[in-house]
Amino acid sequence: MRKLLPLLLVPLLLIPLGWADDAPKAKSFEVPYSTTIPKHIVVRCKINKKGPFNFILDTGAPAMFIATKVGKKAGLKNGDDGWAVMDRLEIEGGPVLLKAKARVETPFQLEGMNGLGMAGLEIHGMIGYSILARYRMEIDFTRDKMTWTEIDNDVPAPKRIGKGGGGAGGLEMVGTIMKSLGGFLGRKATPDITLRGFYGMTLEEGDEFPKVASVLDDGPAGKGGVRKGDVITKVNGRTVTNVGDVLRFAGKYAAGKEATLTVKRGDAEKEITFKTGEGI
Repeated sequence: MRKLLPLLLVPLLLIPLGWADDAPKAKSFEVPYSTTIPKHIVVRCKINKKGPFNFILDTGAPAMFIATKVGKKAGLKNGDDGWAVMDRLEIEGGPVLLKAKARVETPFQLEGMNGLGMAGLEIHGMIGYSILARYRMEIDFTRDKMTWTEIDNDVPAPKRIGKGGGGAGGLEMVGTIMKSLGGFLGRKATPDITLRGFYGMTLEEGDEFPKVASVLDDGPAGKGGVRKGDVITKVNGRTVTNVGDVLRFAGKYAAGKEATLTVKRGDAEKEITFKTGEGI
């Protein structure tokens, strides 16, 4: 019996090892993303090899909604059941879905957002729950990519949905009103890009007012006379009480514009005026 024991143990040891090697691994993707001014997460997609287009991730939406003009470019049309079928949906970074359903329609929220230029870029649709539920998502806002990992969770699109995302009632008018208001105010879905003015200094919070923590000697502020340790009380005539105030007021001045800082140095207070440089 003692001689047979090693032979009996061999197959028992091999079985678990074989199972471990054959275990399937879930596929993961690094998906680039950006955020809009109101902090929506935006990814880029190609639909039927057309694009790229900008889509908001919206777990509150039941499915994917594609703006009408984008649907037309991609050759999509809603069928009798209210849904269009995409031959190929490619999300930047790797995820590809075949024959996924979407609704070709411009929801009033999207029309309003683009009409007022709220996002900082034109949004072409929303990716909702029926697509997002196929992935486990991990996001670290210090990185410019989020991780999508496939999971076995194929969620079908709703059988039918009404115009406006399922019974929005009179709210459809809100989008039209916001779009008209945006045009009246001169807003665009994709605003013109203007480089903000560069000051060449860093700030820190002070006891009462923000303080200059460091300054570039050859930068605009440094050449104008700003020094480390200066306390900033006003930016272009506007009183500031923290670093956020300075950034907000200073950010309104484009490159090449004159900026005036009111600073306290010791017991003396003075105004320092200089032209901003080019920043991003």
